[in-house]
Amino acid sequence: MAGFAALSVLLMFVDHVTDWLDKSRAAMTVAVTPVVVIADLPNRSARGLTEMLSSRDDLRRRITELESELTLFKVKTEKMAALAAENNRLRDLLGSAAKLQDNVLVAELIGVNPDPEEQEVVIDKGLVDDVFVGQPVLDSRGLMGQVVEVSRYTSRVLLISDQEHSVPVQVLRSNLRLIAQGTGIDQKLELQHVNSTADIRVGDQILSSGLGNRFPVGYPVGVVDQVVFEPGKPFAEVAASPTAQLDRSRHVLLVFTESRTPEATAFNSGGSDGNSGR
Repeated sequence: MAGFAALSVLLMFVDHVTDWLDKSRAAMTVAVTPVVVIADLPNRSARGLTEMLSSRDDLRRRITELESELTLFKVKTEKMAALAAENNRLRDLLGSAAKLQDNVLVAELIGVNPDPEEQEVVIDKGLVDDVFVGQPVLDSRGLMGQVVEVSRYTSRVLLISDQEHSVPVQVLRSNLRLIAQGTGIDQKLELQHVNSTADIRVGDQILSSGLGNRFPVGYPVGVVDQVVFEPGKPFAEVAASPTAQLDRSRHVLLVFTESRTPEATAFNSGGSDGNSGR
């Protein structure tokens, strides 16, 4: 061992002070390089595999983050679309309010009667807002119904499609006076006692006539979509679709008129003046 140590020291000294061993060292380097490369191959493979797994984990994590961000953006986009649609509906409602000569109050639907036999909704305005029983209720397109019950902060509205609701109307084209009766179906009204010789046709617009002093004159009620004259019967079968979006409107207008002041609270049942017996 001492001999090998002495030989090593001698070779290092010779290599340091002379260039005799340069060629030998170069030849040995060439010979040893494959051995070094092969010896380091497992280590390099391990490092490459670690980097590859790390890159895949990073990539998978980034993909998950991007998917989460995409979902969030989709939710925000849907919310913005819903807000834009609601803004358009409110703009239409306020535009309708500006066209009316009566005082109005905007209310929001907060409930729907789950009973399919009763066409009713609940709004967020009540006695504190001077809402009164019998008050007409409209949306941006036409007459929706009337208030039938008032509490301090909410009110119950009977829709014109309810079977117990009737509205005195007139045909815009011919001024024919009729009664529009609810059928219990959202998008269907019946015109009562239409004479077989009456001047009425599909597409005629019907408006509130103002008779009975319940609903002011001239509010859109519906459009005639079916007229059936059967021989031998004194009356025709006439159906109309409500102009108001009874199953869609979220915001409505409560109408204050000269004939119906906030102090009015009486509510008469029955009759053809648009009252309800409920």
